[in-house]
Amino acid sequence: MVTLLSHIKAQLQTLDASTLALILLGVLLFLSIVVDTVSRRTALPRISLLVLVGVGYAVVQQLVMDSAKAPLEGLREPLINLALVMVAFLLGGELTLSRLKSTGRIIALLSAAVVLGSLLVVFVGLWALGFPLAVAASLAAISVATDPAAVSEAIDESGQTNLNARVMLGIVAIDDAWGVIIFGLTMAAMSWVSLADGGTGSLVHSLWELGGGVLLGIALGLPAAWLTGRLKPGRPTQAEALALMLLIAGLSAYLNVSALLAAMVAGFVVVNVSAHHTRSFAEIEQIEWPFLVFFFVLAGASLDLANLHAALVPIVAYVVLRIVGRFVGGYLGVRMLRRNVSGLEPRIGLGLLPQAGVAMGMALLAAERFPEQGALIVTTVVTSTILFELFGPVWVKRVIKQSESS
Repeated sequence: MVTLLSHIKAQLQTLDASTLALILLGVLLFLSIVVDTVSRRTALPRISLLVLVGVGYAVVQQLVMDSAKAPLEGLREPLINLALVMVAFLLGGELTLSRLKSTGRIIALLSAAVVLGSLLVVFVGLWALGFPLAVAASLAAISVATDPAAVSEAIDESGQTNLNARVMLGIVAIDDAWGVIIFGLTMAAMSWVSLADGGTGSLVHSLWELGGGVLLGIALGLPAAWLTGRLKPGRPTQAEALALMLLIAGLSAYLNVSALLAAMVAGFVVVNVSAHHTRSFAEIEQIEWPFLVFFFVLAGASLDLANLHAALVPIVAYVVLRIVGRFVGGYLGVRMLRRNVSGLEPRIGLGLLPQAGVAMGMALLAAERFPEQGALIVTTVVTSTILFELFGPVWVKRVIKQSESS
């Protein structure tokens, strides 16, 4: 076995990085077809299966490939960002004015309840277990973020369009805005505690990330709303759609603003302003799947086997506390709304467990702020993210199915 691994590693060393990257991307897309087939025949969420493919890729890379020559490392960030931008744009497109009038209050209240539940339970739990304040506060802030790609994909697979499905789509559309606000305020508060910079830098950065994201979304959404569909009335082209996604991703990175918020605002503007056709940039739905494949696989591939054993206790604690926090927050939120709204599932918080790109980005920022606990924070978030991506979509479907039968 060792000889075989050595032989494979020697053969891989003969390939240049670009060649190996192209081969791997082709293999991953081929595996996505296999995954889709298995998912249809077993009812297993294809998102979870893709994450497992990513975990397998991480094992192979760390055992067989030269880690210094990681072929997809240079493509990881742009592929992940582009996939998240597409999902956020489509989620923003779900927030029509008519839908907001009917479910906006429900979405706002439940989102706030789930966010507060996660934040308080994770922070108090980790601090009570004796973890450093920086670790407890960072992981509590990170726990707020939800993966909109996994939730929306699971809902799409389920084929359900009931109240719970619509509310969950609305919640994940704004959860990351909550996440950016809370994470920024948490980092600012920790800076005040440590007397590092008075927290001013973190607060200003967070305000710019949010406000700049909104402004960029409006600035790109308004001309896009007018231009889309003009070349061929009623049928936006893939070039139009992809151009807007690339502009949002690229300009957000350049201006250091929230790409998710910019994309969501742009989607909201386009769907509510473009009156000359009814399905703004529907072509994105036709081209987003390959990017989502790379996103979920690369999420699983982020697993670091070397530091896994040292973070087992915080991983278990964080996973359990976040599940409890999401459940309690959702349950209390539904109970508050039950007097006026029927049909909401009390376990809706369990349908908001998936967590991916935004959480990983926050973990990297927290690691830079607190280098002593950086490795622990990153390993905990990456590993728990894989677990949430594996089992979260299952709960999304269960919550929706349960609400449909109740």
